[in-house]
Amino acid sequence: MSITPSTLTRGGAVAAVLAGLAYIVIQFIHPADVVASLSTQRWAVVHILSFAEAVLAVVGITAIYLRQVRHFGILGLIGYLMFGFFFILQSSFTFVEAFVAPLFVADAPQVSVDVVGLFGRYEAVTDLGPLAALPDVGALLYVGGALLFGIAVTRARVLSRGAGILLIAAAAATPIAGAFLPHTLERMAAVPMGFALIWLGCSLWSEQRNASVSRAGADEAGIGRLVR
Repeated sequence: MSITPSTLTRGGAVAAVLAGLAYIVIQFIHPADVVASLSTQRWAVVHILSFAEAVLAVVGITAIYLRQVRHFGILGLIGYLMFGFFFILQSSFTFVEAFVAPLFVADAPQVSVDVVGLFGRYEAVTDLGPLAALPDVGALLYVGGALLFGIAVTRARVLSRGAGILLIAAAAATPIAGAFLPHTLERMAAVPMGFALIWLGCSLWSEQRNASVSRAGADEAGIGRLVR
């Protein structure tokens, strides 16, 4: 199989769909952000899956951005960079949660508690330095990036506008859920975000397939004119 822009775009579409599916599943199987969870198999599985989801999301939104780059403008570029950096941040942090934090359970349990509790609304006891800013930075990148990216998708009119609107709605719902719901329920605000990624991935796949068919038809028409 030859590697072409079309092939890479379809690969990115699949990555976006898989990232969205994983993002949804994670919310229903994620264990409590407490030190007792760190030694469980479920904790390892969920955070390895989270790491894979974040990597796939970066690939997926990159393909989505590149397919619409001529229509996205500065707003879309900023949204892409913010949204992409969020998933890079997520992949780094989930790697630490999966493979590093469990190592401190026996000798420094409080450090492990404070690290895994960063996004679980637990007050840190130990000084985590710059890590303490991760929740605020992550929230800004996630909400701001998704909002701008979704707006750019709807304005570009290349992929489904409905997917862009769902992305905007999912981003807007996140801080509302965080303000009024406990963390276990706040997590469910990520479900529509997962569906938005799935929708965008499916739209990208469909658009790329239609574009390929159109190009093939144009090539055949050109060959026919030459033969005549």
